[in-house]
Amino acid sequence: MSEERSLNFLEEIIEADIAAGKNDGHVQTRFPPEPNGYLHIGHASSIVLNFGLAQKYHGKCNLRFDDTNPATEETEYVESIKNDIKWLLQGTGMKWANELYASDYFEQIYTFATDLIMKGLAYVDDSSAEEIAATKGSTTAPGTNSPYRDRSIEENLQLFAAMRAGKYADGEKVLRAKIDMGHPNLLLRDPVIYRIKHAHHHRTGNAWCIYPMYDFAHGQSDSIEHITHSICTLEFIHHRPLYNWFIEQLGIFPSHQYEFARRNLSYTVMSKRKLLQLVNENYVTGWDDPRMPTISGMRRRGYTPEALRQFCDTIGVARRENVVDLSLLEFCVREHLNKSSDRVMAVLDPVKLVITNYPEGQEDLFDVENNPEDGTGSTRKVPFSREVWIENEDFMEVAPKKFFRLAPGQMVRLKGAYIIKCDDFKKDENGKITEIYCSYLPESKSGNDTSGLHVKGTIHWVSVPHALTAEVRMYDRLFSVEDPATAEGDFKDHINPNSIEVLPAAYIEPSLATAEAGKQFQFLRKGYFCVDKDSQPGKLVFNRTVTLKDAWVKEMKKA
Repeated sequence: MSEERSLNFLEEIIEADIAAGKNDGHVQTRFPPEPNGYLHIGHASSIVLNFGLAQKYHGKCNLRFDDTNPATEETEYVESIKNDIKWLLQGTGMKWANELYASDYFEQIYTFATDLIMKGLAYVDDSSAEEIAATKGSTTAPGTNSPYRDRSIEENLQLFAAMRAGKYADGEKVLRAKIDMGHPNLLLRDPVIYRIKHAHHHRTGNAWCIYPMYDFAHGQSDSIEHITHSICTLEFIHHRPLYNWFIEQLGIFPSHQYEFARRNLSYTVMSKRKLLQLVNENYVTGWDDPRMPTISGMRRRGYTPEALRQFCDTIGVARRENVVDLSLLEFCVREHLNKSSDRVMAVLDPVKLVITNYPEGQEDLFDVENNPEDGTGSTRKVPFSREVWIENEDFMEVAPKKFFRLAPGQMVRLKGAYIIKCDDFKKDENGKITEIYCSYLPESKSGNDTSGLHVKGTIHWVSVPHALTAEVRMYDRLFSVEDPATAEGDFKDHINPNSIEVLPAAYIEPSLATAEAGKQFQFLRKGYFCVDKDSQPGKLVFNRTVTLKDAWVKEMKKA
């Protein structure tokens, strides 16, 4: 199958179904997260896919929480999932048709299980999990029947009711489907469909102490909701025969499952279990740490929903799993932020520059363009004074030939202001540059330059008396290897020690004083940054969203 075709195979299936008159041409999808953690970038692809298909074919998409394991599920996760979906889909017109839960169907699913027992297709098994596993057989050898497989229908009904009534401890009994212990698909060798779990459920409380397994609850929930296209990742392809067997034996709406390949992302992990380890063992500050591949982490870092949707559309849908380079995601983020974010000036590694011939106490206000890409031509006022902060890297005592920034005797333009010439500098006892002394050309004012000079370098700056102090968190990739999940040793051994660098005292221009959490900016020549939720009045905190260019590839080549 060609890549072009694979990108559209689900649309082709749906269009063929509509043309054949299946389900009266109706399309009903669903996004079914388990509320046992925060959503990550892999879920974003599934969200964009399921909601997008429903919108394209004038159907509906349900949000249904697969809440069948009370030991790992929390209301916090439910709320975070809803918030992430709303954020990701904002501006698209897409939203869930119904907010549903597998727990809404517990009584109905229990009835389905009872129906299977009455048909002689399910039985209560007293075997332990280890004993059941030992009788499963292998791909080359059939399994062996449980000694409890031939219990009577009456006994099974009685025992199953007693399980529900709480008469047995966790693990003491299970309900299994009676299919075929010699089936070539091991999942159909009398799978467990109900287990006992005395745990508080986030919605039903203590009303239940038995819970359906995913393979039993999932297909039945799809059927109850008349899901026409049950779309899931490729790992569930071997579960489809079981999904269909339950639907056929119960005689319920024949929802159909279709699989697409999971898209893994380089330099990160996508397993909820591994992500939970990072959170619980304090390798990160939480699920929304800006280094995490979670949707909330990416939102906090400054990624935009438009960029994430563009990324999902770009990687498309395929039938083969592969690893997508993180650089592609960062490209999508840069592309959108370049169009949408205002340019501002921030000095991250400051050194003071004194303009010796600029009158003391005098100030200028310069009109500086906000974003040349947005087409509005809007500007802001930026104050200028005798003393400004510039970046340490923008000055060299002994400069190479192609260094077009500041050096003794060399001239540059201060962005939006004047041309200056370096006359002198001062160093401390350790040889560190502490002050740079320059003179300016009054006739070189930006927008009204009559100096006739053309300098090759332009640098950014912030006026010392007007500067605001901000904390800047320089985020990078969380892992130093492309695929930490399969790398040698524990995946946590490959955490990038330089994944965050905190700059406690950067200087930013005063126009940012009222910037709200979540607002994105381009710091001129430094990268894209976002106001963090940790910001306080008078002390803003910025997260680096992404660099201006993909510096990682260059660094890896050096290494």
